[in-house]
Amino acid sequence: QVQLVEFGGGLVQAGGSLRLSCTASGLKFSNHAMGWFRQAPGKEREFVAAISWSSITTYYADSVKGRFTISRDNAKNTVFLQMNSLKPEDTAIYSCAASQTTAAVRSIGSYAYWGQGTQVTVSS
Repeated sequence: QVQLVEFGGGLVQAGGSLRLSCTASGLKFSNHAMGWFRQAPGKEREFVAAISWSSITTYYADSVKGRFTISRDNAKNTVFLQMNSLKPEDTAIYSCAASQTTAAVRSIGSYAYWGQGTQVTVSS
């Protein structure tokens, strides 16, 4: 059974930083591109960042480019999201997901497995 578990959410002031991690089990981690998505109250889930199996390719939403960094450690079955210069509009539930492909993708429909999510709240 595939499981994705996120860690690292919390409450932070605007301008601060958080590092999210997501550990996967039940799948061959290096066979899957990984992504981070977020959903704010009353809004649709949106793409944040994605990384290919090899870490060579990364994609970011325009709203987080230059502030967030996605990375992965295949030996530890873990993907990370370093979030700097956080803004109140970054407040959301952040979820990691495993793609059905090795190539990094932005499309939600390409992701087969999802974590439960972790709350990130940025105060102004």
